[in-house]
Amino acid sequence: MSERSARPAPRGPEPLPPALRDPGRTLVMGVVNVTPDSFSDGGQWFDTDVAIAHGRHLLAQGADIVDVGGESTRPGAAHVSPDQELARVLPVVETLAREGAVVSVDTVNASTAEAVTRAGALIVNDVSGGLFDPEMTATVARSGAVYVLQHWRGTPETMNDLAEYDDVVAEVRAELAERLAEALAAGVREEQVVLDPGLGFAKDAGHNWTLLTHLDALLELGRPILVGASRKRFLSGVVAPRLADEPLARDAATAAVSALSAAAGAWAVRVHEVTGSLDAVRVAAEWREHS
Repeated sequence: MSERSARPAPRGPEPLPPALRDPGRTLVMGVVNVTPDSFSDGGQWFDTDVAIAHGRHLLAQGADIVDVGGESTRPGAAHVSPDQELARVLPVVETLAREGAVVSVDTVNASTAEAVTRAGALIVNDVSGGLFDPEMTATVARSGAVYVLQHWRGTPETMNDLAEYDDVVAEVRAELAERLAEALAAGVREEQVVLDPGLGFAKDAGHNWTLLTHLDALLELGRPILVGASRKRFLSGVVAPRLADEPLARDAATAAVSALSAAAGAWAVRVHEVTGSLDAVRVAAEWREHS
């Protein structure tokens, strides 16, 4: 395997427990959608008790982190109020964090980020990279939490119209670098930051695959990389045509992307089905060790 395709996973962000900063393999982040309209599960975990039980299930399967979200970010999804979002996620975060889980919260709202970090969340996963709420970076800086800064253009309502690039790798890299610089200027420490290329956000299938094959260019920014390909529509092109419209049928393809991302040096992969991706990143770790 070439050096480019067999990079060791970089150390994780400083605020995490030591075992997650240098685990020897790519981490697996399991998704808990506390929403009625998720593209991937149709609102299956919307009830608070069911969402908590699902988080426990993902952890029992081996998830290193659980990522709790209260707002769908699928293309075309409508924005919900921060109060409504917080009402959905806070009891889930409080319970799982109290039980010892490493909890991430998927939010673009600074008020939500502040509340959940006080409740024990260690990671703020902001798909807008600070562009939606101008208070987000200052809030993260005060909290000291890990900050996942994702590449973003537009909103879920408009992002499909903004998927135009002359060079998707160079442009995403430059825009992530700009967002990183602005976060640091707001007081976020570099050691807090994880970068995410934002697969599916203002990107078509070709853009997504190109970014996945050039994660090395994003790693040159010097921060760990999170890859979130799980069940996304671009994977429908590699599953059986009769299953193309079924998000759950994309789990095997997701695991394959997890293996490739791990081999390329991703710090973590964000997935809905943990077992397959956990096996995949372990295979990638063994491959790196013996290559």
